[in-house]
Amino acid sequence: MSVAGGAPASVERARELGCDAFQIFVKSPNRWASKPRPASETDAFRAAREDAALPVVAHAGYLINLASPKPEVRAKSHDALLDELRRCAALGVPGLVLHPGAPQEDGREVGLDRVAAGLDRVFEALGDAPVRILLENTAGQGSTLGVDVAELQAVRTRSAVADRLGVCLDTCHAFAAGYDLRNEAGYERLLLELADGPGIETLACWHLNDSKFPLGERRDRHANIGEGELGTAPFARLLHDDRFAELPMILETPLGDDDGGHARDLATLRAL
Repeated sequence: MSVAGGAPASVERARELGCDAFQIFVKSPNRWASKPRPASETDAFRAAREDAALPVVAHAGYLINLASPKPEVRAKSHDALLDELRRCAALGVPGLVLHPGAPQEDGREVGLDRVAAGLDRVFEALGDAPVRILLENTAGQGSTLGVDVAELQAVRTRSAVADRLGVCLDTCHAFAAGYDLRNEAGYERLLLELADGPGIETLACWHLNDSKFPLGERRDRHANIGEGELGTAPFARLLHDDRFAELPMILETPLGDDDGGHARDLATLRAL
């Protein structure tokens, strides 16, 4: 949900759309820094969300890369991530979804070490604020980390703050990375890896997105529900899985020329 016009406006937009949960950016996702949010706006958001009784998560900015080979980028990423976590705490948002990062030519093992060490430093500076990082699986484009659940767990294993690191699973990303969610075996493979690694209890939210590209292409291109390579069957299976009945499930699908994409996707999912 857009926060244009102030964070409280996102709650009203979510209510108008008929959402049961929603996601926001706590600052511009394409800039390193943003102006501080006034306390009056923060308080108004908290009050509006409490009144609406809607679960909320936030998504971290796209520039953040704790695995970067460039020290200056890692430093900026640390500062930006710390700022976003503090904004989440002020707004009462309990989880911040984060892509693990990309080490480029430095290799995956080095990258995983960097991400874990960076998260440790961020949480040391953050203190006791009640916000978790939700590590998101990725499509695996280029050197991007998080292509499988094992890499998400590798970050947690190497970190001193694993208890503050949850998981967010994205259906499009999983499919692009080779998990064939169109059949029960592929779905159970993903969840078995989650259970054997971070643990089912670490899963804090889902991103529900169809995929524009075929299985295993490692291309992160979202499609509307039922209009991509996944079809509707995987979403029906997920929606009927009682293990996740209480978890926020977030759409990041195209809005379309008429801005009605989310409304149509909500209707499609509810019909399943």
